[in-house]
Amino acid sequence: MDRCAKALELHHQGYNCAQSVAGAFTDLLGLPEESVMAMAGGFGGGVGGSHEELCGAVSGGVMVLSMLHPHTDGADRAGKMRTYGITKEFRRRYEEVFGLTRCGELLRARPGVTEKNPASARLGVTAHCDNMVVTSVEIVEQMLEEEKAEQ
Repeated sequence: MDRCAKALELHHQGYNCAQSVAGAFTDLLGLPEESVMAMAGGFGGGVGGSHEELCGAVSGGVMVLSMLHPHTDGADRAGKMRTYGITKEFRRRYEEVFGLTRCGELLRARPGVTEKNPASARLGVTAHCDNMVVTSVEIVEQMLEEEKAEQ
């Protein structure tokens, strides 16, 4: 499955950035697509379309990684730190590609497609938010592949 292409398709269907990223991973999340879309619905456009908070594509990636590396026991400090470490690394990699993580700042900077986000180039992405969505999925996939290789 080409998750980057799936996320791009979801975005073109009108789903927000967070929904598009999370929706590309519904097969791994153990939740119906409708639930994933509902959960991510308010995170688009830097939370509620405000453009003031974290990019929705980043929020979607964090949701996916959190579901795949759950911290569900409040007393499990090590589990909490594992989840934080994985999501922090995801955010770091996204910022390494674009230099920013806040929606409004990204919109003003309009970072484009480079050698750092080849999936966007492969898919012929030119629109700003499409690039953010595809790159988030690409980073999550890279991280999941690295985990598999370590096992």
